[in-house]
This record gives sequence, C-alpha cells and structure tokens, in this order.
Amino acid sequence: MYTIEKNLNKLSHNQPTFFLDPREQEKLKKKLKKNTYKIYKPYIDSEKNIFYIKQEPKIILYEIKTKIPLEHREILGTIFSLNITSELFGDIIVDNNKYYIYVLENIAPYIKTNLLTIKNSHIELIERPIEFLKDYKKEFETLEIITSSNRIDTVIARLIQTSRQNVSYKIKNKEIILNYEILKNNSYFLKENDTFSIRHYGKFKYIGIKKQTKHKNYIIECKKYK
Repeated sequence: MYTIEKNLNKLSHNQPTFFLDPREQEKLKKKLKKNTYKIYKPYIDSEKNIFYIKQEPKIILYEIKTKIPLEHREILGTIFSLNITSELFGDIIVDNNKYYIYVLENIAPYIKTNLLTIKNSHIELIERPIEFLKDYKKEFETLEIITSSNRIDTVIARLIQTSRQNVSYKIKNKEIILNYEILKNNSYFLKENDTFSIRHYGKFKYIGIKKQTKHKNYIIECKKYK
C-alpha cells in the first residue's frame, strides 16, 4: 500500500508517478476520480505505465547493444543487481535479438554509468528517440492445452510438461510470479488475462477456457511471450 500512497502524493503535487505494473495501476485507479488523470504508455501495449495530470513524465529509451544473445530475465536480474527498484524502469523489450529498456530520466545517468556488462559480456547503452518503439506490439505464441481444471498448478504442469508436485516445489521456491507478485497459493484459479512467469520457462498470459471436451476436461488457451 505504501507504493500507492507514494504515487498518490506525487500526483497531488502535479508530478508524474513512478512506473507502475498492471496490478499497481488498478489499485491506483481505485483511489482516483475518473477523468482526473492521464496514463503515459511508452508504446501501444506497454505493461508498465506512468500516471500524470499535466506534467508528462520524462523517460529515456536505451537500446542495449550486445554481441551475444540475451534473455529478458538476464537483463532484469542485472538491473536489480545494481540496486535499482522496479518503479524506476519500464518494460524490457526483447525483439529479434535487439534489446531495449525504458528508464526514468533521473536514473538514466546512473544506469548508463553502471550497466556495463550482462552475462559477463560487455554491453553498450545507446539512447534512442522516445518515439522509436511507439508502434511496437508484443508477439505471442498461442498455446492450447487440455487440463482437468484451470487451477494454476494444473495449468503450469501441462504447459511445462511436469508434475503438479514439481510445480508445488517451484511455488515454494518462489519461482513463479503471478500478476507481479510471488505466487503462494497453488490452488488459485486463473482468471482471464492473468499473467504469470515461470523461472527458466518464460512469461505467459492466461486467455481462458475455450471449450469442454467429451470427457469433461477443458481446452485452455494461453499465450507465451516471445
């Protein structure tokens, strides 16, 4: 709740908020009157966005130049290793072996100075115009699975072809993030547009139940972020 109060305070002083993930955005909306704020989206379907009233946020878009392929989790982990909190940077984009990150202007010099290597390989940050990716749309791989339930442990077990017992282990080991929070309840029933990440397996969006089979199982659709 502290995060929401902190951002409400910034808005009350006519300052843009920090970057907010979808869960935080929904909580903040409940605290605000309709039509009293605007939402700054760096690109069409960005997940992490900024609320503001009049003063638009100042953000920087960096392209991460590297000679080796990178994964989203590797970039994210390196940023966190610099003691940078998630509110200070926006989405990390991985697109056809090109890598980008949005950051608040006031943290950009620190990141430029300190983010020098990822996976023990030298990288370079190149500033791009903020409009550079404004039309970028995320790509997904559509997956259909047959399960007995839309309970999250059942769905994940089918997605990564493992046992529910192994999924329980991953939950206990804090390897699964649901809607930007560590998953603690393996009996959670997924809702449309829930997003979840599985360490080493990637990020997924739950679309919903398409239909029921003759044997009373469910055909479930998910999308995997590319």
